[in-house]
Amino acid sequence: MNLYLKPQIFTAMKNYDKNQLVKDIIAGIIVAIIALPLSIALALASGVEPQCGIYTAIAAGFIVSLLGGSNIQIAGPTAAFATIVAGIVAAKGMEGLVIATIIAGIILILMGVLKLGGLIRLVPHSITVGFTSGIAVTILLGQIKDFLGISYAKDVKPVEAIDKMEANFEFISTFTWQALLVGVICLAILIIYPKFEKRVPPSLIAVIISVLAVKFIPVLSDGVFTIGELYNNIPSGLPKSPVVGMNISVDTVVNAIPDAVKIAVLAAIESLLSCVVADSMVNSKHNSNSELVAQGLGNIGSAFFGGIPATGAIARTAANAKNGGRTPVAGMVHAVVLLLVILFLMPLAKLIPMPCIAAILFMVAYNMSEWRKFVGIIKERAVTDIIVMVVTFLLTVIFDLVVAIAVGVVLALVFYLFKRFVFKKEVKENV
Repeated sequence: MNLYLKPQIFTAMKNYDKNQLVKDIIAGIIVAIIALPLSIALALASGVEPQCGIYTAIAAGFIVSLLGGSNIQIAGPTAAFATIVAGIVAAKGMEGLVIATIIAGIILILMGVLKLGGLIRLVPHSITVGFTSGIAVTILLGQIKDFLGISYAKDVKPVEAIDKMEANFEFISTFTWQALLVGVICLAILIIYPKFEKRVPPSLIAVIISVLAVKFIPVLSDGVFTIGELYNNIPSGLPKSPVVGMNISVDTVVNAIPDAVKIAVLAAIESLLSCVVADSMVNSKHNSNSELVAQGLGNIGSAFFGGIPATGAIARTAANAKNGGRTPVAGMVHAVVLLLVILFLMPLAKLIPMPCIAAILFMVAYNMSEWRKFVGIIKERAVTDIIVMVVTFLLTVIFDLVVAIAVGVVLALVFYLFKRFVFKKEVKENV
């Protein structure tokens, strides 16, 4: 295998020991707990069956961790894909989505082989901080519903952060104090528990206590939704591959190419930027080209396994780092745990209260928010850098990651050219 495509797991295994194995297993379990409801919710937002999200997290999650270029990257369905996937499914059905996802996987592999992963280095630091903080705010806003126990009408399924906030205000009357109480207790555990005990992850303690409280305290069980109550039609067992029996023609492949290009470009951008964020969290260095190849293989595997497009998931990657994951083993454990859950443990997983998941993600959002770097750029950097960061941040929250990065890069380029050619003398003097 060419060195520039060498998976990170080979490097990680050189000095691997028992202590890190334990940490990776625990982190993988915690990330799987977080990924379960998220994968279901993202599948529904994408217009597909809820189990498709779990299949995606299993197949793509395992392949990307095994063959990828990051130590702690967690792959699976993400919010950035929801609108695109829903549009493809509405126009071309699940068959069109499967074909587009497979073609997108091939494109990603070619991008890695052609060494296009290095292009991520051209993204300015102000853009990275802006979109990371924006995603943190998006995650936080997206969990307010479950933290407060708010119920939407059946036909209301918001995807964007602003739409979710509008829905929260519209249905605030459905708020339950029981959900808030469970959420606050879990949040308190996540904040206070690590100050006294660091061997057992606080997320695991919060899950156990919240499950027992909702299960055995009647007054709480009446006002708190669990995974099983929100998503009670999730089947157990392995999926039947949608590729089997498909009628694929030249026309269907050609028609799927534009959708495949969109999926591939978005997957490349989000995955590599997630790797950048992951590197900053655990002081590591990723291999962009092998990550692109792994993302391509992961998307192909997801399509064959009954899933949807996948990419690096920043929130789950941050949760992995926060809970001690430091090698690709954690991501593989996360995928295996989800597989075991859907095969044998769905009845137990369905007991986890949604406010607990929301509290865990609140902490993930805080830890990945990079607010210190955000404030540091405002205090120390040039006005142009501040403008680029703030615009990227706002567009990430209001629209999506693709729009934010595209506008941020163009804006940064315009400012650079403006300084370079319009204020050429001043720039030289400053240098």
